[in-house]
Amino acid sequence: MDINNIKETDVPTNAEELKAYEEKFGSSAQSVGGVDSRFDATEEKCFKPEDAQPDDAMKEKVIEQLKTIYDPELPVDIYNLGLIYEVDCWKNPVTNLSDCKVTMTLTSATCSMSEVIVDLVRSIPSRLEGLEALDVELVFDPPWSQEKMSDEAKLAMGFL
Repeated sequence: MDINNIKETDVPTNAEELKAYEEKFGSSAQSVGGVDSRFDATEEKCFKPEDAQPDDAMKEKVIEQLKTIYDPELPVDIYNLGLIYEVDCWKNPVTNLSDCKVTMTLTSATCSMSEVIVDLVRSIPSRLEGLEALDVELVFDPPWSQEKMSDEAKLAMGFL
């Protein structure tokens, strides 16, 4: 990746791009390509009205995007790794656009790549037309374990 071609408005989509972005613009930037990079940021973009209609088509698109995000330390995407506990998408009745909430965990609460992974999930709306906002709820209960991995992930990791 040529660091000279990176623009401040670019959205990194993997750990290599994020590293190059931070090399050029600094790791203390409050925003990476418009995505809040503070791990402990409070997210209040999505409010699900009681009468909101589910958006299963957007949910499938979000899941496909989650399958393109790899844990930088493992050869498996975060969805098949079992880090995603729930994807809830609905149509915003006011804007008629979609909003989503992703409930996820990390392999450990002290994961060194936690900010990178969460920021990549938070950046999904920049890649999906019709998705207005996506909130990430990071949970550690129940804790992640190898049992949460798909068979595909277990095979890739040599557990099968």
